[in-house]
Amino acid sequence: MKVTQEKLPASQIGLEIEITPEITKQTYEQVIKNLASTANIPGFRKGKVPRPILLQRLGTTRIKAAALEELIQDGIEQAVKQEAIPAIGQPQLRSSFEDLINNYEPGKPLTISAAVDVEPEVNLVQYTDLLFQAEEVKYDPERVDSTLEKERQELATLIPVEGRSAQIGDIAVVDFKGSFAKAEGEDEGEDETAELEPIPGAEATDFQVELQEDKFIPGFISGIVGMNPEETREIAAQFPDPYANEDLAGKAATFTVTLKELKEKELPEINDDFAQEISDFETLEELRASLVERYQKEADDKTKTNKQEALLTELLKHVEVDLPLTLVEQEVDAMLTQTAMRLSQQGLDVRKLFTQDIIPQLRERSRTEAIERIKRSLSLREVGKRESIEVTPEEIAARVKELLEQYPEEKEVDEDRLRSIVENELLTEKTIDWLLEHSSVELVPEGSLSPSEETEAAESDADAEISQTEEESSEPSTEVTEG
Repeated sequence: MKVTQEKLPASQIGLEIEITPEITKQTYEQVIKNLASTANIPGFRKGKVPRPILLQRLGTTRIKAAALEELIQDGIEQAVKQEAIPAIGQPQLRSSFEDLINNYEPGKPLTISAAVDVEPEVNLVQYTDLLFQAEEVKYDPERVDSTLEKERQELATLIPVEGRSAQIGDIAVVDFKGSFAKAEGEDEGEDETAELEPIPGAEATDFQVELQEDKFIPGFISGIVGMNPEETREIAAQFPDPYANEDLAGKAATFTVTLKELKEKELPEINDDFAQEISDFETLEELRASLVERYQKEADDKTKTNKQEALLTELLKHVEVDLPLTLVEQEVDAMLTQTAMRLSQQGLDVRKLFTQDIIPQLRERSRTEAIERIKRSLSLREVGKRESIEVTPEEIAARVKELLEQYPEEKEVDEDRLRSIVENELLTEKTIDWLLEHSSVELVPEGSLSPSEETEAAESDADAEISQTEEESSEPSTEVTEG
């Protein structure tokens, strides 16, 4: 078999395959033989249909088409094998099938044109001495105090209040009912006794709310402040704009509120007893030290992640690679599968979210991120090859052992697959660490680097689309609380 190769865009190899006259004749005759043994033609038993009658009834075009299907499939497979082409995905026929039928004559040579995707060549223009900036996340000592205060609030005891009115920080038990407020000038010529239009869902009995402004829509909490138990008051409030329920965004409202009960928090003292109550530590000093260590590590880890992301972003600026469509589609498939599995684990019905209408949109929205992920992976692999970066069996075994200890005993684990995943992860970590050692990174204050529009658009496109679909399929509800 004569095969001529041609390099095509998008990491494809074009193939001109010349099938010999013997094969074109042999395949045609075998198709006729097979059809003769299976064809149902009135007046003849199976396998006994004369050749001229078979050709007349079935038509030479149909027989040629059947023979061509075998010639194309076998021809491309043999050509790929003969030329030792590392093909990925399914080969594609470039010739017109109609032209092939017209040109196909059994016993004469037939030329087929096809294309196969192959692993792309990665051209690293530069991968050492890269210069870039990354945000440094610094440990904030105030986090320890805010964490302890939050735990303290959780352990608060509610004490009934007597002899005073409501104030910020209290816990109020109220009945309320909300209505849309009249617009300016709407009262003229109208019956003042007419009832206001109620807000759907904006009604509750024995509703307990902490008197903090961020716990409800603006105006509601401040309207309760100063009320006494058993008092009823009309409170003006304003839905913010934007708002979760677009029908309420920016609307003015009036709430009829009855204060039924008032409580205040009695907070525990932050001491060793408190530390023992909320943790496994014996003393407050030990608890504080643990929190300092945890938040310091979080800050260091975030800084490290920022450096890695900034490095990879800079690296991709110096990479030239022509990706085949097969790789991109495979990566999109993997991304959507991961998303579906995560949503399923959260108890959501994936079949309702991944509808036939939404899947094409998800695939298109995921494409940009898929391309970036492939480029990152190929670039790191190329760096690893050039610099002979390897992972030892001992390193793999140690990480696998560590992970297996975290799995429940009753859960079966494919250790071979786990070992392969661990090897790839460790190799990626080592390669990134090597690149960081051979690059220069300038640490800048957190928040000083604004993410590019391209990065923002690429982040969580599939999740965002799914979330929107989920919201649209849910029953509408009115949310009046802010916190």
